[in-house]
Amino acid sequence: MPVGLTYDLRDDYLAEGFGEEETAEFDRPDTIDAIESALRSLGYVTDRIGHARALVARLAAGDRWDVVFNIAEGMRGVGRESQVPALLDIYGIPYTFSDPVVLGISLHKGMTKRVLRDAGLPTPEFVVVEGPEDVAEVRIPPPLFVKPVAEGTGKGITASSRIDDAGALAAACRDLIARFRQPVLVERFLPGRELTVGVVGTGRDAEALGTLEVALLPGAEVQAYSYTNKEHCESLVDYRLVADDAARQAESLALAAWRTLGCRDAGRVDLRADERGLLQILEVNPLAGLHPAHSDLPILCSRIGMAYEVLIDRIMRSALARARIEPPADVAAGRG
Repeated sequence: MPVGLTYDLRDDYLAEGFGEEETAEFDRPDTIDAIESALRSLGYVTDRIGHARALVARLAAGDRWDVVFNIAEGMRGVGRESQVPALLDIYGIPYTFSDPVVLGISLHKGMTKRVLRDAGLPTPEFVVVEGPEDVAEVRIPPPLFVKPVAEGTGKGITASSRIDDAGALAAACRDLIARFRQPVLVERFLPGRELTVGVVGTGRDAEALGTLEVALLPGAEVQAYSYTNKEHCESLVDYRLVADDAARQAESLALAAWRTLGCRDAGRVDLRADERGLLQILEVNPLAGLHPAHSDLPILCSRIGMAYEVLIDRIMRSALARARIEPPADVAAGRG
């Protein structure tokens, strides 16, 4: 079964002159190597395509695949994660992970929180600040937390993302709007535990794999799972597998959010506890990182004893089942 691989390689964009922070969400070569190796070990025939522009060229040349393993993040705009899935939908080519609508909504944290709030799921009180003039409309009492409305990998998040007074809020919003050229999410700061839940599957078949607590080590930026902490997670973060009452609550909320948004195949849901210990949903990540040793979802899988190859197999089987495609006989059976 021919499987195309779509992705954004960080080195490609650095070579084009983009900066370290601009390319933070993109993949390392060893991530693509690991995914391809897992797919081949399962019996698939792989074909590296690359980013959206490369996909356009390949489609125009007449190339097709039975399914595409898509982890492309895209470079520009709030809809950037939707670009590759939209192209594949046009040509009727099945692919892994969520559709363009889900990816567009989930990347925009304000949109995500509106959907979750309307579904009755807990999420911190928030305001989307479109421009500096909107700061005066923020009525949420401090402490607050600010971040770009449509970034991942902790981009724009530092120890100073926690805001304790109105003057600091205005300055922080101006800085983020100027740097990232997008609105800012302002939400109530939650002081409690930070948890992330791994999810595999789609709809009723989705299940929570387990829950990690993200604990910051000495030397880490305080108050937040920031860009720096994520980039250097091996020395700054302790990922603790937890199975207590909070984890069970987190997994229930994560599955509710996953199904409410219509996420597919695999990803993560991030939560944090308020001052009373009650968990609230921060973000939903339907296009989670897949570096085998550096990304949260594979780290969780390693903690529960699930091999990386098994995770990739479960993602593929979920995508094939949605497309009503039977895995071919030469694909390894019985995994996961």
